Amino acid sequence: MRTISEAPLVPPIDQGNITDCVTAAASEEPRRPVVARKQADGSWADVSAAAFLEEVRALAKGLLAAGLRPGDRVGIMSRTRYEWTLVDVAVWFAGGVGVPVYETSSPEQVRWILSDSGAVACFVETTANAACVAEVRADLAALRDVWTIDSGAVAELTTAGRDVDDAELEQARRSASPQDTATIIYTSGTTGRPKGCVLTHANFVDLSRNATEAIPEVLRGEGAATLLFLPLAHVFARFIQVLCLSARVKIGHTSDPKDLIADLGGYRPTFILAVPRVFQKVYNGAEQKAAAAGSAKAKIFAAASATAIAWSRAEEQGKVGVGLRARHALFDRLVYSKLRALLGGRVQYAVSGGAPMGERLAHFFRGVGVTVLEGYGLTETTAPLSVGRPGRLKVGTVGPPLPGTTLAIADDGEILAKGVGVFSAYLHRPEATAEAITDGWFHTGDLGDVDVQGFVRITGRKKDIIVTANGKNVAPAELEDRIRAHPLVSQVVVVGDARHFIGALVTLDPEALPSWGNLHGKPDLTLERALHDPDVEAAVQAAVDTANRSVSRAESIRKFRFLPDDFTIENGYLTPSQKVKRAEVLRDFAGEVDALYT
Repeated sequence: MRTISEAPLVPPIDQGNITDCVTAAASEEPRRPVVARKQADGSWADVSAAAFLEEVRALAKGLLAAGLRPGDRVGIMSRTRYEWTLVDVAVWFAGGVGVPVYETSSPEQVRWILSDSGAVACFVETTANAACVAEVRADLAALRDVWTIDSGAVAELTTAGRDVDDAELEQARRSASPQDTATIIYTSGTTGRPKGCVLTHANFVDLSRNATEAIPEVLRGEGAATLLFLPLAHVFARFIQVLCLSARVKIGHTSDPKDLIADLGGYRPTFILAVPRVFQKVYNGAEQKAAAAGSAKAKIFAAASATAIAWSRAEEQGKVGVGLRARHALFDRLVYSKLRALLGGRVQYAVSGGAPMGERLAHFFRGVGVTVLEGYGLTETTAPLSVGRPGRLKVGTVGPPLPGTTLAIADDGEILAKGVGVFSAYLHRPEATAEAITDGWFHTGDLGDVDVQGFVRITGRKKDIIVTANGKNVAPAELEDRIRAHPLVSQVVVVGDARHFIGALVTLDPEALPSWGNLHGKPDLTLERALHDPDVEAAVQAAVDTANRSVSRAESIRKFRFLPDDFTIENGYLTPSQKVKRAEVLRDFAGEVDALYT
């Protein structure tokens, strides 16, 4: 078993909790903007460290007045918005434990999370969310209060807490030690009922402090700021929130994907975090816009894209030639600067997680001037175990381990982990905990390797490995990621377990069809027509052929079939974190799989 370790750059805390970073910022830099609130007119108003602390304390007093006691669990069911962060921190100030719930959750999912966690209260964003909780409230014996943000809950609780003594609040704030539970985050549920991961204050604080020292270029730059648009119910965004509060990086929030480009332009972050699908859509949108402007613009974009990728690869090897440098400078004026402007004009770094990003896409964005730092982690590890860094970056990997983290590659290729961010238990699941953590190592379930320079590469998911009838082991992730890079493709599920060859189920991206159709003389291309269009099939076949060149003949996809609809959270085939529920797809589309082999 090969291990790789990065020593901690900051010693672990032995007292205190997450709230200390908020009080310290208000004490040391009271006027420093730590959060920004979006106004009704679309502008942004800074909230200073002192003002944020005042709002947090007032809301926390309201929670104490409502009967919240240290250790009590409080659900938070909302889109990403300023109040999410405010409520989250206020719950910690009151000594409570936040339990995030995706605002897209079904009543059954809400029932499970709030009942399993024993939540005594729940914040919801809208009346529709409140109705969702009300539908299952009879099954939630511990639940006393449901507060609706859009109905003025924050103001009501603030008013209710005016008579709570400062000393009572301070006692509650200090009640949690480093090893006490900070939050219970439920896994995505791709392999069954979600499990509650118990994460401590030390998990967040120690990981945040070490990450700040590991990537100071991102977190300590002049005017460092980020715009959160991923769900704060997910561990990735939740960790970034705490990291920013700890590093005093200004946070903005946006909840509606339709507002994202406008909000990026108005807020102007210096770095963003996103999943690879977001980057792919930005690239596809730019490519399609250029094509719609005519063949000349399309050729310019194609040349600019090729140059960006070539420049990034040469830069990684330290061998950027004079001619390439000149072409890169030309396209920077013609193309790259406009793409950066779409992101607000100040973005230098993007942190990507949740799924692997294709090498071409990562090289493209670095060539454009936005360096993508790919990271890897799980809910059980408080998010990042490893991440690429500006000074230690290799495209196609998820970087070296973060300081304070040790990784190992087991004999079967599984990644094992120890470190400051690794959880200690699943709530109420001693058997599952014992299965996941053996001899001090957390078994991630992911497959990977580590190169001689210490960079980690993810190769697949252990439970997803396909064994063909010929005994060939096939990891589907790489094939799926490469095919998904095509603008027409939304999702791919590679199949072939116990079959004589590898096949795939493919869903088309409804948003991409109109522009692709216009460019190919098919202005009325609907999803229904696209499923039977020979040109669409040929385009996807070309993407499959390209992906097949990355694997052996025995691992290549011989046939694929289109599914009639895309996978969504609503139809049950995607988790809230946009992961495909492979088991459900294979169960419900068994007939389509069989048809591949007929």
